[in-house]
Amino acid sequence: MCGRYVSRTEKQRIAETFHAKIVPEDYDPDFVLDDKPDYNVAPQTRQPVVRRSRETGKRELARLRWGLVPFWAKDTKIAYSTINARAESLATSPTYREALKHRRCLIPADAFYEWRQIDKRTKQPYAIALADDQMMAFAGLWERWKDQKTGQSLETYTIITTDPNELMEPFHNRMPAILSPKDFDRWLGTAEFETQPLLPLDLLKPYPAEKMKSWKVGSNVGNTRNNSPELLKPIETETPINLSLFPDL
Repeated sequence: MCGRYVSRTEKQRIAETFHAKIVPEDYDPDFVLDDKPDYNVAPQTRQPVVRRSRETGKRELARLRWGLVPFWAKDTKIAYSTINARAESLATSPTYREALKHRRCLIPADAFYEWRQIDKRTKQPYAIALADDQMMAFAGLWERWKDQKTGQSLETYTIITTDPNELMEPFHNRMPAILSPKDFDRWLGTAEFETQPLLPLDLLKPYPAEKMKSWKVGSNVGNTRNNSPELLKPIETETPINLSLFPDL
C-alpha cells in the first residue's frame, strides 16, 4: 500500500515537469500561495494532482484531498478506507469503476515511505524513491462529490497499488503503481487514446526495481505532525552482530 509520501517540489516546477496548467486562482486561490513542501503527506490532506481539464482536454494541476469519495456516497466517511485502490479490482469495484473510465489522474511524488517488519514489536521505516531522484508519478483516480445538504463540492483522489517489485517485496505485498512519462497521455486518456475500447490496465504493473532505491529513515516519520527535511535523512546502518560469536549476549 501507500499511506505516506513526500511532495516537496514547488507547484510551478511540478506543472512544468508534467506539462500541466495550474488551475485558475478563483478555483483554488491558495494553491500557488500555499507552496510549502510536504515531507510527510498523510491521508485527508490536499495535494497536487495532474488530470485532464474538462474544458480544454489538456493537462491541469489541481489540489485534491487524499481519500476518494465516490459521487454516489451519502457522506465522506468512506474516504478513510479509499486512500489506495487495488489495480486488480478497479474495473469491477462500484467505488472505482466509473472513475477508472472517466477520471484517471497522476499524483506527483518525490518519495514514499514504507515500514519493514523487524519483529512482532518493531518496524523500521524506509524511504523509497527513483534511483535518479526525479519526481515519480503514481497512477490515480479522482472524483467529485457534492454534499446534498450544503451543495458544496469536494474533489478527492486515490493512489492505485499493484504487486511489489523485488525492491519492495521485503516491505509489503503492495506498492504504488508508478507510470513512465511515455505512458502519461494514455493513462490520462488524451484525444489520441480516449476512443480506445480497452482501459489502460496493463500500465498498472510493478515499476522496474533497478530504477528505484530505498534507505532507512528515522522513526519520527511515524507521527504525521512531524514534517521537515530531516525525515528523509538516511540513518546510520548498524553493524550486524553474529550472536554465535558472543554466547553470553
